[in-house]
Order: sequence, then C-alpha cells, then structure tokens
Amino acid sequence: MPKITYIEQDGTERTIEAEIGASVMETAINNDIPGILATCGGSCSCATCHVYVDEEWLDRLPEPALEESDMLDTAHDLQDNSRLSCQIVVTEELDGLTVTTPARQI
Repeated sequence: MPKITYIEQDGTERTIEAEIGASVMETAINNDIPGILATCGGSCSCATCHVYVDEEWLDRLPEPALEESDMLDTAHDLQDNSRLSCQIVVTEELDGLTVTTPARQI
C-alpha cells in the first residue's frame, strides 16, 4: 500500500498507508488527520480539504481540472502548490507523497 505523509501546521507528521483508488482526503478523514474538514464529502464543492503538496511531488500529479482550479480560488492562503485533496487519487506511483495542511480551512 502506498504511504502518504500529512504534516500539520505545528510540524507534526503522520504517515498513513493509503488504499489505491481512495483520495488523499478520504485517507485523511479515515485516519483522523486534523486540518482536513472535507465539508462537502469530496465532491469538489467546498475547498475544505485544501492541502499544500510537497514541491517534489507537484509534477507527478495530473494538472487540476477546471472545477478544482475554480474551487481553489475560494481557499484561504492559496499557494502555487495548493491542491484539493479530494481530487488526488492514490496510486502506487504516489507512494511517499507528502502534503501539509493549511493553518485554516474556512
């Protein structure tokens, strides 16, 4: 199983085994990762699963779809490496992915 590391704003790191085909958001919610609210349940309509993807992983992810890009515009503290974790599907190739949760989601 691929492993994803979630880093909280205080620097706390948690590495979780993720199911292939699940989203990074679902993996976070199922493992009680703080900082990912996922208010809409993963339907790409709230931006409360916003994360910062570690720079070395950005080019390994597909470009955000228009729907995700539009929703990211509503996120707080947007950065060049911002993504919605509900739109990142876990694959074997993402083993080792690192994301950081923002200071606030809403």
